[in-house]
Amino acid sequence: MTVEGNSEVVLRLVAFAAIFGAMAAFELWSPRLERAEMMGALKSRRWFTNLSMVILSSLLLRLIFPAAAVGTALWAEGRGYGLFPALGLNPVIGGILAFFILDFAVWLEHVASHKIPLLWRIHRMHHADTGFDVTTALRFHPLEIVLSMFWKAAVIVALGAPPVSVLLFEIVLNGTAMFNHSNIDLPRTVDRHLRKLLVTPDMHRVHHSTIRHETNSNYGFNFPFWDWIFRTYRAQPSAGHKAMEIGLPTWRDGRAAGLLWSLLLPFRKS
Repeated sequence: MTVEGNSEVVLRLVAFAAIFGAMAAFELWSPRLERAEMMGALKSRRWFTNLSMVILSSLLLRLIFPAAAVGTALWAEGRGYGLFPALGLNPVIGGILAFFILDFAVWLEHVASHKIPLLWRIHRMHHADTGFDVTTALRFHPLEIVLSMFWKAAVIVALGAPPVSVLLFEIVLNGTAMFNHSNIDLPRTVDRHLRKLLVTPDMHRVHHSTIRHETNSNYGFNFPFWDWIFRTYRAQPSAGHKAMEIGLPTWRDGRAAGLLWSLLLPFRKS
């Protein structure tokens, strides 16, 4: 399997549309939480802002970093750069290793975005959303998306990650982010078993709590392993999912639903 031309863009768009549509329909059919932020006019404002954010981020990323992650992998492959080619590693084994290493790199980046003040100023726009649904997965500031791509590109080049594994990782990362941010009501038994392999919505929702020690937990997007290993895993919110408050304590008056306000948030004082 090879990655050529515009196939990467087409595959990612098709996967995005399919997963987004499925999660949005599941939310309507069986919502986990039913709150004002997730219904009516405020939901419409949130969705407009969050969907606008992913469009703006994509445009800025293509302007600053037109090669993106897969293009970077193709560029490195063409020049023989990276640890895996230097070791003569089998491409299949290299692809599997690259997938897990990239997932750890994204987990580590997420931790850093909470621990480093400058990065937190940018990342907090994601956490300012007082709702929690599939569009929250798209609510990342364009500056954060660009910084994240530079980090992933550095890891990809250092590894010499196979382009196909990078493409699969990007599709899976986008898909699992929409899944674990979605407001879907999974049966508790399903959640209990599924979170042994994947980050579930109930697991990641804890990370969006207004309580600081809960926000500083459950950083994973794909796999829960890293949170177990580094002891940042928290099973449930202290107030329970129905009663927990979502967002940032400083801004809970609906301002976070505005597009311009959200774009300017990194430049505002707490």
